[in-house]
Amino acid sequence: MEFDNAFEVPLPPAEAWKVLMDIERIVPCMPGAALSEIVDRDTYKGTVAVRLGPVALTFAGEAKFAQIDAANHRARVAAQGRDNKGRGGASATVDFGLQPVAGGSKVTVHTDLSLSGSVAQYGRGAGMIQDLTARLIGQFAEALKAQLATQAPATSAASANPPAPPPAKPISGLALLLRILWDRLVRIVTGRRQIF
Repeated sequence: MEFDNAFEVPLPPAEAWKVLMDIERIVPCMPGAALSEIVDRDTYKGTVAVRLGPVALTFAGEAKFAQIDAANHRARVAAQGRDNKGRGGASATVDFGLQPVAGGSKVTVHTDLSLSGSVAQYGRGAGMIQDLTARLIGQFAEALKAQLATQAPATSAASANPPAPPPAKPISGLALLLRILWDRLVRIVTGRRQIF
């Protein structure tokens, strides 16, 4: 499955790039994610917890920067993980980049996702996974913006040691699922496509 998402941050590309490449700083902004080990400057291990109604999934895996183009503010991350109860796995290639926009930067994200095992049954509808991903990216963007808003204007001392954000809570899959279904119903009734 391939899909695209985008969000904006209130920083120019050069500053936004530094924030997005600070993995320890941004992982807690992703719902359900936790960093467990820094293998090297390009490789990270961690977990992602998702709750879909009564089903709790926890993926443990590794993400590695496959390409980094700092001059053009673009990167590719290859990630893979397995559910801790052996119900399957997921692998993804994520390309992201920055573009200047009025008031900051637009972050574009292209994801190529594969699911395996019984986990794949939860993602049978590509549209459902795409909508869920859009919601997660939206929550990540809001958490990142909130983190940036709580910090004082960047100074060399402050930016060297930014305060760590609070740990992210596991994703509430049921609430996201109900919201996705509601959005789809609205799109069908109104006959127009909703843009996230």
